[in-house]
Amino acid sequence: MNFSSFNAIQTNNSQQITANQPLTLKQDQVLHGTIKQLYPNQMAEVQVGNQKFMAKLEVPLKQGDAHFFQVTATNPQTELKVVTGPMSPSMTAGQQISQLLETMNLPKSNEMQQVLSHFVKAQLPLAKEQLLAAESLMKNLPAGVDKSNALQALQRMVELKMPFTNTVFQALTQGIKTDGMSANLANLAQLLANQPGGNEAVKSSLLQQIDQLAKPLNNETGGILLARATQNLLDNNAPVATKLQSLTVLKDAGILPQNATLQNWQTVNQQGNQQSMNPIQSAAAPLLKEAGPMLQQLGQTSPEQIKPMLEQVKAWVNNESLLSPTQKQQVQQLLTRFEQIPASKQAVEALVNQMRQQLTNAYSENVTTRLFVQNDQGISAKDQLLTLLKPDANLPVADQLLRNLVKVTADSPQQLMQSTLTQAEGQVQAAVDSRAMEQAIKTVLKGLGVSYEATLANKAGDIQAVAQQIKPQLLGLLQDVQTPVAIKDAAEVVMARLNGMQLTSGENGHQHQLVMQVPLDFFGKKMDATLQWNGRMKEDGKIDANFARILFYLSMETLQQTVIDMQVQNRVVTINVYNDMPNLDSLATSLKGTLKAGLLEKEYTLSGLFIKPFKEQGEKTFTKLSNQPEDEQGGVDFRV
Repeated sequence: MNFSSFNAIQTNNSQQITANQPLTLKQDQVLHGTIKQLYPNQMAEVQVGNQKFMAKLEVPLKQGDAHFFQVTATNPQTELKVVTGPMSPSMTAGQQISQLLETMNLPKSNEMQQVLSHFVKAQLPLAKEQLLAAESLMKNLPAGVDKSNALQALQRMVELKMPFTNTVFQALTQGIKTDGMSANLANLAQLLANQPGGNEAVKSSLLQQIDQLAKPLNNETGGILLARATQNLLDNNAPVATKLQSLTVLKDAGILPQNATLQNWQTVNQQGNQQSMNPIQSAAAPLLKEAGPMLQQLGQTSPEQIKPMLEQVKAWVNNESLLSPTQKQQVQQLLTRFEQIPASKQAVEALVNQMRQQLTNAYSENVTTRLFVQNDQGISAKDQLLTLLKPDANLPVADQLLRNLVKVTADSPQQLMQSTLTQAEGQVQAAVDSRAMEQAIKTVLKGLGVSYEATLANKAGDIQAVAQQIKPQLLGLLQDVQTPVAIKDAAEVVMARLNGMQLTSGENGHQHQLVMQVPLDFFGKKMDATLQWNGRMKEDGKIDANFARILFYLSMETLQQTVIDMQVQNRVVTINVYNDMPNLDSLATSLKGTLKAGLLEKEYTLSGLFIKPFKEQGEKTFTKLSNQPEDEQGGVDFRV
């Protein structure tokens, strides 16, 4: 069974939206209504669907009759004109549509009949201009979009009062797809690489970002390579040739400057920064959270203020969860010895250098054992290690430097470098867990630029880093008149997928819906994941974590099409997994305990985990949705 879109959900939610929102009429709209009650002065109560309203009729009508009406005025009161004669109960839907087409002089095309039939059934008013626009859109459907999806997109455009433009229509028809985004990105990447013409710099930058998107855990691999190189440089017994190779790789990746040597590699990046900083005369300022800048801050403290600053440093060390108890103790002993000698500028410099040596050694040891682990400030061991070597590298820059390190190592002709890279990739693959999946999804969504507009509106984040995301680069590519048509067409498809996520997400009172499409690539295994979360908001504007329904559509190489339907009621979780792979239940049995324990840590109780083939779902429709990816094991792509 193939779920290529979540129309069932959209249909269900559309019905809720229509039922919950008051009917808003506009001039020239056509609607199907029934006269429920007649009043003096040609006033009548008209029912459209399950909603009633008062309107003035142009001509007297009979109570109980159903007609197609056209809105002729909305202010100061609603006025209706009869478009067709009374619809007898014996008339079929097709006969009613034919009468409306004839009366309104509308084209009698198959597309127009489909549009009218759909909107009459949905009890939604539509103006003649919208009907004509809808017919045109239906006649020019994008490749891979069926008519059912297209009609649902048109209905959502009406319900949410969106303009009837091709851009919005494309976004909605692409936004409800649950697979194919990886293929869309791969197609665009191939065209960017092979199609001549256009702005080569923009094409190259976008191609690089798409490539990074396909390797969301490359920065973790870079972290291991950074730790290995650092350990080689710290090891007094390592061969000089090995040290020089490590030094060269770090320089080529941009982590160390070209004038770095085996003697000054730990301090060469500190000198320029130290000169640009003013001496700290007061210890009142809180310590910076990154290790490298923290040591610079300590080094700029005057001898008169060093004692209160040391108290902050001790607290920093005690609270640093990325250090082991033994490593913390060693640093604390160093600080205690310093307190026993007279404070001077030279003594402070010596302390900073010794702490840098100890912390560099500690973090380089911990990178491998603490993959995907962050401290309370959201910083990992690899981030801390990088700040010690390059204090001026903020986190977006650090991420790019680590990816550069992977590329430089992969391009190295040295067999040792290739072997080191293979081992690092193996370590990352073996360590993949739920935290890794969370990091990968966040990396992909950020790289896609899903929150691009919100970031600009809130003036949050590094604007230069935001500009490197896929969505703003696509905008630049589409606006460039020199961009070849083939590339522009492929870019428009990807842009429609990104816009579709936003247009299919929204709120209806306290009820909220969030849709995310995530193309994932783990060590050569590709997976398209679509998440639809439906829940409610509390009075303080925060998500109510006690109640939700989440549906996750997965398209994976081994498991193929999979739907995970998770319902949360008062923090009790029931999960149904739909997949046609034989014996999947036996593979999942060993993971139920881990799932139950993980939910319990978050104060949720697992009521049941049920593995079912799609045929057991029958004619039912999913209504709202979620999932957690799974890890490769015995043919299963990623662990639930």
